[in-house]
Amino acid sequence: MKIYNTSKGILIESENMFYLHTKNWDELINDDNLFENLKSFVITSTSIANAQNLIDNYLKAPLENQEIWASGVTYFNSKMARQEESKDAGGADFYERVYHADRPELFFKATAQRSVPSGGKVNIRKDSSWDVPEPELTLVITSSGKIIGYTVGNDMSSRSIEGENPLYLPQAKTFDACAGVGPCILVTEKPLPLDTEIHLKVIRDSEVIFNETTSINKIKRKLQELVDYLFRECTFPHGCLLMTGTGIVPTTDFTLKSNDEIQITIDHIGTLINYVR
Repeated sequence: MKIYNTSKGILIESENMFYLHTKNWDELINDDNLFENLKSFVITSTSIANAQNLIDNYLKAPLENQEIWASGVTYFNSKMARQEESKDAGGADFYERVYHADRPELFFKATAQRSVPSGGKVNIRKDSSWDVPEPELTLVITSSGKIIGYTVGNDMSSRSIEGENPLYLPQAKTFDACAGVGPCILVTEKPLPLDTEIHLKVIRDSEVIFNETTSINKIKRKLQELVDYLFRECTFPHGCLLMTGTGIVPTTDFTLKSNDEIQITIDHIGTLINYVR
C-alpha cells in the first residue's frame, strides 16, 4: 500500500483504489502496526474518485513533525567520489576510514520546513559552484525504531563546499529546500527486494543530460544497522525519515542549473520529480 500526504487529508492507495483518511499525519505514521491498520481501514472505507486531483494539486512532502536524517558513504561509488573531491583539502582518508568503520556516518538533513514534495522546487546554494542531486532510498521509521515504510529522497548536495573541507558538511547539506521527498510512502509487510533499482534522470531544455541506475544491494551496511545507530542517543517522538546514501554520483563536469528537472525513480515506490529554482 501507498500513502500520500495532501493538504486535504491522507490518501491511501491499495490495489489501484484510493481512500481518504482524516487522521492526523503524525499519529498515523508513528505506528508499528501501520500495514495491518491500513488494511483494516481500507476494508471498512469507501474509495474516492478525486484522488488524482489531490495528488496533482495538493500533494505535500510525506512528513510533518518528523526530522530527516541521512547516511553518508554507504556505497563504494560514494566513497570514491568523496575521496576524490576532498583530496586537495586532505580529507580523503576520512571517507576511506568511515566506509570501513563500525560506526556509520549519520547527519541531520532537514525538517519539513526545508523539504519539498514531488513537483516542488529544490534549491542550489548561491555560494556553491558544484551542485548535484543524490537519489536515495529513504526509510520511514517509528519512534520505537521500526522501519514501517519507504519513500524516495533527493539529498541536494553542494559538492564544492563539502570538498573544500569535510567540516563544511552541514553547510553543503542543510539549507532551504535542500531535500525533495515523496511522492508517497510505500508501506509493506516485508523489506524491499535487494535487487530494487534506483534511477536518476536529469532533464535540461527538454534533453536528458544525465541518466544512471544503481540498486540497493550495493549499500554496504544493513538498513537496520543504520537505524540502530541513529536511535542510540536520539529520540523521535513522531518517528523520523532516514536517507540511506547514494550510489549515483555525477562526475566533476556535471552541475545542476536553474530550471533543471530531476527525476528519481525507485522500483515499487514511484517517481520523485523536483525542479531546480
